[in-house]
Amino acid sequence: MDESDTGIYAREINEFEWIVQIGIASGRVISLSVPETIPEGPTGSHDLLDRIERYVAGEPDEFEDVPIALTVPTDQRAVLEEVREIPYGETSDTATLTRRTPGLAEEDEDAVRTALESNPVPILIPDHRIVDGPSALPAALARRLRSIESAE
Repeated sequence: MDESDTGIYAREINEFEWIVQIGIASGRVISLSVPETIPEGPTGSHDLLDRIERYVAGEPDEFEDVPIALTVPTDQRAVLEEVREIPYGETSDTATLTRRTPGLAEEDEDAVRTALESNPVPILIPDHRIVDGPSALPAALARRLRSIESAE
């Protein structure tokens, strides 16, 4: 993506019958959601949607090269940055994530859960890899992504 890449793009991903919508501003992904229907206006043509489609078909992808603009509080950013470091095919839990996140104490597990629920770019920041935490994705989709990754 380059800095001129701006817009909203949506596509039904046939592999799992979900719609994925991404928002991009100045070449950075600012949102990823799973709406029930394709909204009026967005186009389905974008390289990132192609990659997501291949990913859900079973092609490993870490999405580490995708530029993301996180506009979340600092403590949530720290949690989400730690989540982004969890490799494809691996999982973690909220207690481990809490311990690994700089600036958080063991009793801050609620802050981790809040960050996961508020994740503006699930899949790219793979909150589905936190097995006992909430995901910004629908629960069935988060389970499906864990299943896809564990099949490798």
